[in-house]
Amino acid sequence: MKKGILSKLFVGVILVTMIATLGACGKKTDDKSANASTKEETKLDKIKKSGKLVIGTSADYPPYEFHKQTNGKDEIVGFDIMIADKIAKDLGVQLEIKDMAFNGLLAALNGDKVDMIVAGMNPTPERAKSVDFSKVYYQAVQAIVVRAEDNDKYKTLDSLKGKKVGVQISTTQEELAKKQIAGAEVKSLGKITDLVLELKYKKVDAIVVELPVATSYVDKNKDLAVSDMKFDAATQTKGAAVAIKKNSPEFVNAVNKTLDQLMNDKSIEKFVIDATNQVE
Repeated sequence: MKKGILSKLFVGVILVTMIATLGACGKKTDDKSANASTKEETKLDKIKKSGKLVIGTSADYPPYEFHKQTNGKDEIVGFDIMIADKIAKDLGVQLEIKDMAFNGLLAALNGDKVDMIVAGMNPTPERAKSVDFSKVYYQAVQAIVVRAEDNDKYKTLDSLKGKKVGVQISTTQEELAKKQIAGAEVKSLGKITDLVLELKYKKVDAIVVELPVATSYVDKNKDLAVSDMKFDAATQTKGAAVAIKKNSPEFVNAVNKTLDQLMNDKSIEKFVIDATNQVE
């Protein structure tokens, strides 16, 4: 009798142990599934899931980005836009463009209003404190534009002492003008188009912009000229890069992959020429 009871107890203990073991295994499996399902989406995942890439730009900076009438419709074009379109295609999503003031772009990026900034932006150490940058995709030197009638009048940076020099606010050009044009009164405005008008109507004596931008405006305004004045070469060629919100390494790598391809096959050089030819 005791033997039978002991046998039953033994069988019962084995069954309880098996159930507990199976339960534990099931819990581990469930935990793994839960961890997999709650894994945080990366920025790149979110972009692909949404089906669109939203870029922030300031479309008054030809040939980088600018407005153009095409068949009666206003469009934002430029070689930056061509680059952004290629990035979107490589990600398998549609491109959406948000045009805003240049000095509002970083806030828009960090406020998740846009996914990245493509706006001829220089990757300065100060900006790199708040955003990450892709590799530099285009190098351009800075130029000074004056009225054609004054081209012989201003030959050196020192000749602008006491003069008014226009720059776009929150840009490398603003920094250069303040540091290298001694004694000049620097006037900062939001849009390049406004700076050009200020120069044409003699509200400023010169403006500082990147050379491709200077060439674009001078070609369309014969009363303006690109000056022979030069900045210190060691401080002016920071190049342009794509700005991306911090802690998005997968997204940065994807952008760099496209940029590598475009630079290696010299597509960006072609984009610059095509965009310059579109400037009206």
